[in-house]
Amino acid sequence: MRQHNWLFLGSYHQYLIILNFKIMKKIKYLFIFCLLSLVSCEDVIDVNLNNAEPRLVIDASLNWVKGTDGRTQSIQLSLTAPFFDKVIPPATGASVTVTDSNNNTFSFNEIENSGLYINNNFLPVLNTDYDLTILYNNETYTATETLTPVVPIEFVEQKNDGGFTGDETELKAYYNDPSNIKNFYLFEFLIVKKNSINLEVYDDEFTDGNQIFAFFSDEDLEAGDELIIINSGVSERNFEFLNILLQQTDDESGDPFETQPATIRGNCINQTNPNNYPLGYFRVSETSIFTYIIE
Repeated sequence: MRQHNWLFLGSYHQYLIILNFKIMKKIKYLFIFCLLSLVSCEDVIDVNLNNAEPRLVIDASLNWVKGTDGRTQSIQLSLTAPFFDKVIPPATGASVTVTDSNNNTFSFNEIENSGLYINNNFLPVLNTDYDLTILYNNETYTATETLTPVVPIEFVEQKNDGGFTGDETELKAYYNDPSNIKNFYLFEFLIVKKNSINLEVYDDEFTDGNQIFAFFSDEDLEAGDELIIINSGVSERNFEFLNILLQQTDDESGDPFETQPATIRGNCINQTNPNNYPLGYFRVSETSIFTYIIE
């Protein structure tokens, strides 16, 4: 089992912004280190960031929430942008379709040049393969994933004196892992009042067939706060992608001499021009949602 605690901002493009920020932060630490070594130095160091051609960013997570028909799904397309840009440019005018292994094709229609593509007739079937096809700027992007099932969250335990200093609220969300099956999980902990999401990824390598829990802690939680816990089944490849992604955005790192983050490739491929690869991931999951009120 592997776990991580992070602030997650949503799309892969926002991840890139975080990644660039971390690089800049480490450059700042290195600058401070050099400044302390050369106290008399008063030269201003300007850091020039190279600009690359925009790449397509694919934020395609199709979630079938337990207890719903799962018919309404959305895919967000955007473009990478320079580090200091405040606006995320949408990728407009694309043709977006998803086809299942039974040759049912679902067209996703764009909402008012927003880069947000919606389908209201999706048919989710567990363990079925789905193929994503995107036509954008005369190039074809594809990806394939399987709709992965997930077990529900059974109950939540709370501890109010957790953490190293005893001032954190700790929560354990319990679930029963199916036996003799490799399972991979994405947990999202949404603190409603702060509108922030923390992510955890788990596998059952050492917990197969057992009752186990996802762990979350926060020092700012108060009695009466609403916490939404989202558990999604993910494929092994998606688990590995998320695991590396979260390691890259670890807020606790900051050593100026450690290995710098690198671009992480998802499962989306540019069939027309492989060198112009997209960023992001196509995921299809069954999802369980559990709402918990802090005691």
